[in-house]
Amino acid sequence: MDMITQAPRGTLDVLPEDSHKWQYIESTALSIAQDFGFREIRTPVFEHTNLFQRSVGETTDVVQKEMYTFEDKGGRSITLRPEGTAGAARAALEHGLLNSALPVKVSYVTSCYRYEKSQKGRYREFHQFGVECFGAAAPQADAETISLALLILKSLGLENVKLHINSIGCPTCRARYHEALRAYFEAHKDELCGTCLGRLERNPMRILDCKSPVCHELAAKAPVMIDYLCDNCAAHFEAVKGCLDAAEMPYELDTHIVRGLDYYTRTVFELVAPNGLVVAGGGRYDGLLQELGGVAQPGLGFAMGLERLLMVMEENGCHFPPAPKCELYFVSMGTKAVQQCFAMATKLREGGVAVECDIVGRSLKAQMKYADKLGARYTVVVGDNELETGVAQLKDMTTGESEEIRLDDSLYTTLYRKSLDRELAGMTNLFGSVAEIG
Repeated sequence: MDMITQAPRGTLDVLPEDSHKWQYIESTALSIAQDFGFREIRTPVFEHTNLFQRSVGETTDVVQKEMYTFEDKGGRSITLRPEGTAGAARAALEHGLLNSALPVKVSYVTSCYRYEKSQKGRYREFHQFGVECFGAAAPQADAETISLALLILKSLGLENVKLHINSIGCPTCRARYHEALRAYFEAHKDELCGTCLGRLERNPMRILDCKSPVCHELAAKAPVMIDYLCDNCAAHFEAVKGCLDAAEMPYELDTHIVRGLDYYTRTVFELVAPNGLVVAGGGRYDGLLQELGGVAQPGLGFAMGLERLLMVMEENGCHFPPAPKCELYFVSMGTKAVQQCFAMATKLREGGVAVECDIVGRSLKAQMKYADKLGARYTVVVGDNELETGVAQLKDMTTGESEEIRLDDSLYTTLYRKSLDRELAGMTNLFGSVAEIG
């Protein structure tokens, strides 16, 4: 196949028959986040490279191996965003959002770019829903962020997701942990990959996140951060767990969660689907804003990979609302009928009705076939006779039944009534089902 008609490796086309699923996930997530006080933010697809070097961390796989970095025509080093938090933090600092009432809560749906091996559910261009909360240090903020992620997944039909939590401490207690890690990995120095040898002195925690099978096996037996927490971090983590317990949110302590980005501190968490895939992850990053040159303010958030989430939802048989369909298709015969159908379609569309009419010059039979392929709920055939009398037949494409309608403003009223009847019937069926369950 010619490369010009083939998408680049690691990218995914979302076709019209699937786009409504994406819209459903995105609108659900943004709406629920709004109920928690999160308002949408949109940041550029590229940033200055040093933003990610300072926030994500120079010893991470993301910065060392995966970023799409290039020089622009002005000689500046630019990087396509590999994640959403750094850009949101930069925007909060640049526009003085932290000068308003705290906490500042933002949400986003964004595209991200990482050069890594393409596989099912993992792409080089991928999309995330994420939230960031700046200026909230209390443990209940951690629990609220986790509960938001869980509620979104539950609302999308994923109720059997497991919550894994851990604490990776603060710079104070992490210094002691680094010493223990360094001593452990020094004893296995000959087995480490080349990248992790470089990390051993600078940031041994990054070895825990290495994807090399040998390093991964060594990391499984390494000391765990939870044993080195200072009193303040330990108390914070206990309070987070206390909030989760009070809200009856079950969780598992997973001491191997460190997350792949350097800005994390204290609470980190992952939401794991039944097939073992992580569908959301995040945590606290109390030093990030200061690291980027701002005032010291705590922060926390999470991100969901939308490609992976959609895949898991489909595997688990989650319900998706049906794709939008054509409500009415005008079948026209003759030049005057084409013009009149176009005029009626325009008026109905202004009223919010999904209407289509012939725009390619099909025959009567071909138009009826096309209306059927579209899944149109109703058709109206308009020819010279219908134009003369002002009356036509509205055909229900599901039942085959027809009824006489006038080709005037009452057509909108008729369609609205039928739509309302369907909605009421659906609600009756729903309440009937609930009553049976009860």
